[in-house]
Amino acid sequence: MLTQPDLDTFQDMTEAAWQRLPEAFRKAAGRIAIHVRDFAEPEVLAELGIQDAWQLTGLYQGIPLIHDSISFPSPESPRIFLYRKPLLAELQTRPDVTLDQLIEHVVIHELGHHFGWSDEEMHRLLDED
Repeated sequence: MLTQPDLDTFQDMTEAAWQRLPEAFRKAAGRIAIHVRDFAEPEVLAELGIQDAWQLTGLYQGIPLIHDSISFPSPESPRIFLYRKPLLAELQTRPDVTLDQLIEHVVIHELGHHFGWSDEEMHRLLDED
């Protein structure tokens, strides 16, 4: 049986996925923090109307760049959260991808929210690969 990466290793994998993105993409994202947790906080799940913490693999929190304003800047830095245990569970159902690929996919998806893209737009873009 393969050992599952702990939170620190998963954070390192997430940062490596970030570094693999094109530099122009990372620059355009601006100041964004990426965090890894085992699961989303109960308050976050309640706010999103999600009853099962295993159903949420990633989350963007912040003001999308298309809505950010110099006149009224957001007081908090935008953040991306990846949820380790749900991602590892999803990986078990996806023999077609590696954990690195899955992490990269979720980072890109949540970053898409930061850029103001809808889920439909992101699915279209990601499906073109």
